[in-house]
Amino acid sequence: MPKQHATLAPSAAERWIHCPGSIRLSDQVPSPESTSYADEGTVAHTIGQLKLEVASGEVPEKEYGDTLHAIVRSADGQYWCGEMDEATDYYRDQVLERLAAAGADATLLVEQRYSLEPWVPEGFGTSDAVIIGGSTIEVIDLKYGKGVKVEAAKNPQLRLYGLGAAMLFGDLYDLDTVRMTIIQPRLDHVSVEELPLAALYAWAENVVKPAATAAMGENAPTACGDWCRWCPAKAVCRTRAEKQLELAAFEFQRPALLSSEEIADILGRAEALQQWVSDVEAYALQSALDGTTYAGWKLVEGRSVRKYADDLKVAEVLKAAGYDEALLYERKLLGLTAMEKLVGKKKLAETLGDLIVKPAGKPVLVPESDKRPPINTTEAAKSDFSNE
Repeated sequence: MPKQHATLAPSAAERWIHCPGSIRLSDQVPSPESTSYADEGTVAHTIGQLKLEVASGEVPEKEYGDTLHAIVRSADGQYWCGEMDEATDYYRDQVLERLAAAGADATLLVEQRYSLEPWVPEGFGTSDAVIIGGSTIEVIDLKYGKGVKVEAAKNPQLRLYGLGAAMLFGDLYDLDTVRMTIIQPRLDHVSVEELPLAALYAWAENVVKPAATAAMGENAPTACGDWCRWCPAKAVCRTRAEKQLELAAFEFQRPALLSSEEIADILGRAEALQQWVSDVEAYALQSALDGTTYAGWKLVEGRSVRKYADDLKVAEVLKAAGYDEALLYERKLLGLTAMEKLVGKKKLAETLGDLIVKPAGKPVLVPESDKRPPINTTEAAKSDFSNE
C-alpha cells in the first residue's frame, strides 16, 4: 500500500540521527528506484493489514477476498504465494495474542498515523498496529524481509513510532509505559523493547530533537557508519569515501609479515571498503547510462550467453525433426528456498519432516559480535571441513 513519506522519516532515523547531513546530500542525488523486495514487502503489509481488520471485524471477509483477488490479478500477483499467506497469518496471530494479553478492554488500531512535530520538523509516522491496554501502549511493526534480523532494542524507528503513538493518545489514557515490538515472520522472530514513557520522552528531547534540527539546517554534520547502507548518497558521499580510503592508503606488506593485530584491523574494515567500492561502481554505471562520462572509461556491451528465442517453438521444431520429447526436457525438484515460497515454511517443514536436513557450514571468519557460536577448531574438526 503506497504511503506518503516524511523528509525525516522514522524508517531512516538510524541514519539521520547519526548523520544529519545525509538528508541534504540525498536531495542532490536521484531518488533510488523501488526494488522487488520493497514491492514484495508492500504487498505483505497490505495483506497483513487486511487480515487484522477482518479479525477485528472492521472489514468483511468478502472485501478481503476481493482485494486479494485484485492483487493476484495485478502485477503484484507475482509476490503472492504460500509463504506470504503463512507469514501474514503469523503476523495477525501474534498481534491478536498481544491484544488478548493486554486485557478485555484493550484497543487495537491498524495503520495508525501520528505526528512527531514536537521533536521532528514536519515529522510523522504510521504504525502497522497499536494496542492500548491499561497504562501501556504497544506499537507493532511488521518486517517481511528475511535477509537481516531486525531487533527492537534501541531501534530509532520503533522508538519514534512509540513516541508518536504515546503523544497522540496521552490525553485519552493514563499511560506510563511504551512497548515496541517487531514481528519478522519469515525468520520466526519477535523482538520487544519496553521503556518508561518518561525515558522515551527524554530520548526524544536529548537525541532526536537536536539531530532533526541539525538535519533540517545548513552545513549539517556527516558521519560514516552502518547507517550508510541505505543512504541514497552513499556512493558519492565524501565523508564515507575518506573513511574507506584510509584502508586503501594502508602501506601493505606481504600478508605473511603482517602482525595478527594488523590483520584484525584490516578485516574489520575490509567489508565496508568492498561495499563502498561496489556502491561507487553501481552509481557510476547508472550515471554513465544516463549520459555522464568518466575520463578513461567507456560503456561497452558485456558478455552474453546464447539462449532460445522461444522455448515452445524450439521443442516443436525438434519433435517434428524426430527427437523424443522426453529427451528435450530435464526434470528437477525446486530448491528449498523456492519450495518454501511456494508451500510456506511451516507447512513444508510439517510435511517433509526429517527429509529436510541442514549440514554443517564451511568455516567463516566473523567479528566477535556475531551471535553464532564459535566452531570446534580441533584437528578432527579441521579434517571434516577440509574433506568437504
